[in-house]
Amino acid sequence: MPKGKVYFVGAGPGDPGLVTLSAVRALAKADVVIYDFLANKRLLEYAVAAKETIYVGKKGGSRYTTQEHINKLLLKYAGGGATVVRLKGGDPFVFGRGGEEALVVEEKGIPFEVIPGVSSAIAAAAYSGIPLTHRGVASSVSIITGQESARKAVTSIDWGGVASGKSTLVVLMGWKNLPLIVKRLLKEGARPSIPVAVIRWGTLPLQKCVTARLDTVVRVVKDEGMLPPVAIVVGNVVKLRERLNWFESKPLHGKNILVTRASTQSGAFAGLLEERGGSVEAVALLKTVAPSGYAALDKAIKRLGSYDWAVFTSVNGVEYFFRRLYKKGYDLRELKGVKLAAIGKATGAALEARGLRVDLVAKDFRAEGLVSALNGKVRGRRFLLPRAEKAREVLPEYIEAKGGTIDIAPAYRTIRPRREGERIRERLLDHGYDVVTFTSSSAVKNFVSLFKKTELAGLMQTVTVACIGPVTAEAARAAGIEVDIVPKSATVSEMAGAIAGFFGDRC
Repeated sequence: MPKGKVYFVGAGPGDPGLVTLSAVRALAKADVVIYDFLANKRLLEYAVAAKETIYVGKKGGSRYTTQEHINKLLLKYAGGGATVVRLKGGDPFVFGRGGEEALVVEEKGIPFEVIPGVSSAIAAAAYSGIPLTHRGVASSVSIITGQESARKAVTSIDWGGVASGKSTLVVLMGWKNLPLIVKRLLKEGARPSIPVAVIRWGTLPLQKCVTARLDTVVRVVKDEGMLPPVAIVVGNVVKLRERLNWFESKPLHGKNILVTRASTQSGAFAGLLEERGGSVEAVALLKTVAPSGYAALDKAIKRLGSYDWAVFTSVNGVEYFFRRLYKKGYDLRELKGVKLAAIGKATGAALEARGLRVDLVAKDFRAEGLVSALNGKVRGRRFLLPRAEKAREVLPEYIEAKGGTIDIAPAYRTIRPRREGERIRERLLDHGYDVVTFTSSSAVKNFVSLFKKTELAGLMQTVTVACIGPVTAEAARAAGIEVDIVPKSATVSEMAGAIAGFFGDRC
């Protein structure tokens, strides 16, 4: 049997945006991914062909998997012909034991490659506004492991050199031994007043950085409730954080945000919130699926040319309508002579992306907006409305009242995934969210169904609630939920900006 290959891949410091293109390519072709505690699990989304993903995390001094077992896994899978990605936090060759693991596979003649990652030693400092070198302040950097006891008389660490203040000192995995490290530095002649930064969860939205003098840092971090994992920076460059702290200054930094958008659409919205510093949990309270039946839609597709207008109320409506159109053997030519109307810019853009010209886009992001725009264009005309199975009747009632005819063709329906809802309920009960977002009335309905009527109001009192538009906001208020944020335009971009503005963004 031919041997496989092992890619020792640096997962970076935590922020998935800092992973390299080479790492993404390796993950995409992996049969097996073996990953650590500090490797962001979102990177596993790139492992589209992986048959197995194996967690071998080590957290602090508590070992979930022995190094010997990890070595055996590498040999088992790569030796059996699989392409294996060994995904390690930071850089695999910087305090990651990547060299040791590479030697294990090399001894067995298994091919391997090393894909470097951004080390937390560099990234945590950068995300805290601390340049490790700075002209006139520090011209060199020492990176050491904090797991080697500072009590040892014979050591591989040049404590005298790092205590001299001539370079910046970065300590990784040093939380447990922080008191000993401070004591050793002071013993070797380090100034008590030299500034120290202790950075927890560097580069992630919940990053926290505490600064103090060397002689007080142990007490200060304890008072601040700091816990591992941390990176520790010692040196005068820490003073620059007062002016260069860009990451923690983002408007949504430290905010836990629940996105309840449909599973197929949450990515873009989550990304916009994360750009503003939010920690996002995207949970699909809604999932779009095929309608219960296609009879009405198939009938409408067969006679598309008989309609004066086809009205699309959502991006989902566009997607599912054309999916069915093509499956039935038709194409865009069937729409010749049919005018197209859309509610909202995003819906219009979805039509234009298919090479279609949109004749009418409602400025108001709800049915009432299209009602206003259609004024005088209804009597005697035929309309097709591909939409969700359950939807408001504002538009059909208006068209019929004004002398038009309308065929409602369910193109999709929304359902609530069972397991996802329980996660939300448990975390909300623990007051784990700062912001809850709703992008549809259906999302509100499904959210409310997770709770008892008597408990919902109390649980939501400390939560900021954002709704994408007035219809969704009305549904939330009707359910007894106080709404804090409604953007001027019902788009996820405007909604993300409105949430950031609520918390003080003035950009």
